[in-house]
Amino acid sequence: MPIGALLTMSDPIPVRIVTLVRMTQDAPETAPSMRPATAPSTALLTDHYELTMLDAALQDGTAHRECVFELFARKLPNDRRYGISAGIGRALELLEHFRFTEPELEFLVGQRVVSEDTADWLADYRFSGTIRGYREGEVYFPQSPLLEVRSSFAEGVILETMLLSIFNYDSAVASAAARMVSAAEGRPLAEMGSRRTGERSAVAAARAAYIAGFSATSNLEAGRTWGVPTMGTAAHAWTLLHEDEREAFAAQVAALGTDTTLLVDTYDVQRGVRNAVEAGGLDLGGVRLDSGDLPVLVREVRAQLDELGARRTRITVTNDLDEYAIAALAASPVDAYGVGTSVVTGSGSVASGMVYKLVARKDDRGDWVPVAKASPGKASVGGLKYPVRRRSAHGTATGELISVGGLPVGDEDDRPLYVDFVVDGAVDRTWTGPEGVRLAREHRASAVAELPRTAMRLGRGEPAIGTYYIDERGATTRV
Repeated sequence: MPIGALLTMSDPIPVRIVTLVRMTQDAPETAPSMRPATAPSTALLTDHYELTMLDAALQDGTAHRECVFELFARKLPNDRRYGISAGIGRALELLEHFRFTEPELEFLVGQRVVSEDTADWLADYRFSGTIRGYREGEVYFPQSPLLEVRSSFAEGVILETMLLSIFNYDSAVASAAARMVSAAEGRPLAEMGSRRTGERSAVAAARAAYIAGFSATSNLEAGRTWGVPTMGTAAHAWTLLHEDEREAFAAQVAALGTDTTLLVDTYDVQRGVRNAVEAGGLDLGGVRLDSGDLPVLVREVRAQLDELGARRTRITVTNDLDEYAIAALAASPVDAYGVGTSVVTGSGSVASGMVYKLVARKDDRGDWVPVAKASPGKASVGGLKYPVRRRSAHGTATGELISVGGLPVGDEDDRPLYVDFVVDGAVDRTWTGPEGVRLAREHRASAVAELPRTAMRLGRGEPAIGTYYIDERGATTRV
């Protein structure tokens, strides 16, 4: 089936695709029942030193000191204009399974990672703190405090690795995907990179790309678990299986209908287009090009299709696309794009450079004490943060304001950026599952729409808006 037929809402959707789309749209109700009744523990998705710190803190009495950890990125990768925060929905689901059961504890004690006393504490571990932060799909900038974890030191420190693993990768994919969506100028994109990354990260990438504005994925697990629409027809192997291209195309049309997409570059593109129209008729859904000089080839194929009378047949292009290649095709008669390697690897930035730092702790009197790292080039800002997005009267974002120690002086156009995800250990499931993905996708669209037009530039440059710290005296410092 052509990507365009599946993904362009203004076009009629054939019966076969209606079934697929309905399945994924109903996923918020059906997906949970498809998951195992008892999910495996996620507690060992962490680093050794998190638990040695815990062990030492339990011994010296600091483990139960109330603390605030903050997840943020010091800068945007490759001098990009903005990033997209992604991953909190996955993190919340994994948090609910962050339990140290007998097999995990036996391993930790057997490997002398923790003491018997620490193992006893871990056996009863349940996160009881509070987590708040930027909504999934929100745009972010250098130093944006994307996530705040407020809990005892013990409960918060052992979440560091899991949270960073998720946010660093998912946000890298979403940020790259958003740039591709901008470059595509409204044409649909499909994520097709499962074979270019690990099997778990493939599902995460499909989810993140969809949040960022991609229209579908080839990954079926992402469809089942997260409600992402899925698509796909045939590869070159299908054509090579048959005696000739005509036979392959005829068989594909017979099986999938005339709205299918035929891959026409196995042998000779011009002959492939002719064979495709002969097999599918003038109402053939689409053809796909996966090689060649695409700007030139697309125009030639469009002209050939029109000459043959297949004016409604769409052209989908693949072939190692990234945001720059997509932008270069902006003036070409392309109807849809399929992106693989580039999107699942963050288009050159496979991690977002995010860190998780302790920024405040309570003293013996119960007062909050800001704490910060002072290393050159890696300094952090201590204290409790209250971020808002300052906007003009017309709704355009003008600055990222981070008030330290108290709420910022209000402006009627300011948009508060924090929402609660976990309160006293209770996860707000609004943000999880397929419904959470849907909300994140919607929010991403509205958040990006607030940015100034310069944010859509693909070249290296300054962040689209500045980040400003406001201290308790009201003094403002730009990052």
